Amino acid sequence: MRSKLNYDMLHPTYKALYDIVGEDNLLKIYELFRGTQLQLPMKMYDRVALKEAIHEGKLDNMTNQEISLEFGYSPRWIKGIREKKA
Repeated sequence: MRSKLNYDMLHPTYKALYDIVGEDNLLKIYELFRGTQLQLPMKMYDRVALKEAIHEGKLDNMTNQEISLEFGYSPRWIKGIREKKA
Protein backbone atom coordinates (compact mmCIF):
# COMPACT_ATOMS: atom_id res chain seq x y z
CA MET A 1 0.00 0.00 0.00
CA ARG A 2 1.32 3.42 -0.96
CA SER A 3 1.79 5.94 1.83
CA LYS A 4 0.01 9.29 1.76
CA LEU A 5 1.66 12.10 -0.16
CA ASN A 6 3.50 14.80 1.75
CA TYR A 7 1.45 17.80 0.56
CA ASP A 8 3.91 20.38 1.89
CA MET A 9 6.71 18.90 -0.22
CA LEU A 10 4.75 18.79 -3.52
CA HIS A 11 5.72 20.96 -6.48
CA PRO A 12 3.29 23.94 -6.72
CA THR A 13 1.76 22.51 -9.91
CA TYR A 14 1.01 19.23 -8.19
CA LYS A 15 -0.34 21.06 -5.14
CA ALA A 16 -2.82 22.88 -7.39
CA LEU A 17 -3.88 19.62 -9.02
CA TYR A 18 -4.15 17.94 -5.62
CA ASP A 19 -6.45 20.75 -4.45
CA ILE A 20 -8.65 20.33 -7.51
CA VAL A 21 -8.83 16.56 -8.01
CA GLY A 22 -7.65 15.00 -4.75
CA GLU A 23 -4.82 12.60 -3.99
CA ASP A 24 -6.02 9.49 -5.85
CA ASN A 25 -6.67 11.35 -9.09
CA LEU A 26 -3.44 13.33 -8.74
CA LEU A 27 -1.53 10.05 -8.59
CA LYS A 28 -3.33 8.85 -11.75
CA ILE A 29 -2.46 12.09 -13.56
CA TYR A 30 1.13 11.82 -12.38
CA GLU A 31 1.47 8.23 -13.62
CA LEU A 32 -0.06 9.05 -17.02
CA PHE A 33 1.56 12.41 -17.74
CA ARG A 34 4.74 12.84 -15.68
CA GLY A 35 7.52 14.26 -17.77
CA THR A 36 5.07 15.41 -20.43
CA GLN A 37 4.58 19.05 -21.22
CA LEU A 38 0.81 19.39 -21.17
CA GLN A 39 -1.02 22.20 -22.92
CA LEU A 40 -4.78 22.35 -22.68
CA PRO A 41 -6.76 23.86 -25.55
CA MET A 42 -8.69 27.06 -24.87
CA LYS A 43 -11.86 25.38 -26.10
CA MET A 44 -13.23 22.40 -24.18
CA TYR A 45 -15.18 21.11 -27.18
CA ASP A 46 -13.72 20.08 -30.53
CA ARG A 47 -14.87 22.33 -33.37
CA VAL A 48 -14.92 19.47 -35.90
CA ALA A 49 -17.19 17.38 -33.65
CA LEU A 50 -19.42 20.41 -33.03
CA LYS A 51 -19.60 21.15 -36.76
CA GLU A 52 -20.60 17.53 -37.44
CA ALA A 53 -23.27 17.66 -34.72
CA ILE A 54 -24.72 20.80 -36.30
CA HIS A 55 -24.64 19.28 -39.80
CA GLU A 56 -26.30 16.10 -38.54
CA GLY A 57 -29.09 18.12 -36.94
CA LYS A 58 -28.27 17.00 -33.40
CA LEU A 59 -28.52 20.59 -32.13
CA ASP A 60 -31.53 21.74 -34.16
CA ASN A 61 -33.51 22.27 -30.94
CA MET A 62 -31.01 24.93 -29.79
CA THR A 63 -30.57 28.52 -30.91
CA ASN A 64 -27.20 29.84 -32.05
CA GLN A 65 -26.91 31.73 -28.76
CA GLU A 66 -27.63 28.60 -26.70
CA ILE A 67 -25.03 26.59 -28.62
CA SER A 68 -22.57 29.45 -28.19
CA LEU A 69 -23.04 29.57 -24.44
CA GLU A 70 -22.87 25.80 -24.00
CA PHE A 71 -19.92 25.01 -26.27
CA GLY A 72 -17.90 28.25 -26.18
CA TYR A 73 -17.95 29.17 -29.88
CA SER A 74 -19.26 32.45 -31.25
CA PRO A 75 -22.84 32.74 -32.47
CA ARG A 76 -21.44 34.10 -35.75
CA TRP A 77 -19.33 30.93 -36.29
CA ILE A 78 -22.32 28.72 -35.49
CA LYS A 79 -24.54 30.73 -37.84
CA GLY A 80 -21.98 30.25 -40.62
CA ILE A 81 -21.91 26.50 -40.05
CA ARG A 82 -25.70 26.34 -40.07
CA GLU A 83 -25.88 28.36 -43.29
CA LYS A 84 -23.47 25.95 -45.00
CA LYS A 85 -25.68 23.08 -43.85
CA ALA A 86 -28.74 24.47 -45.61
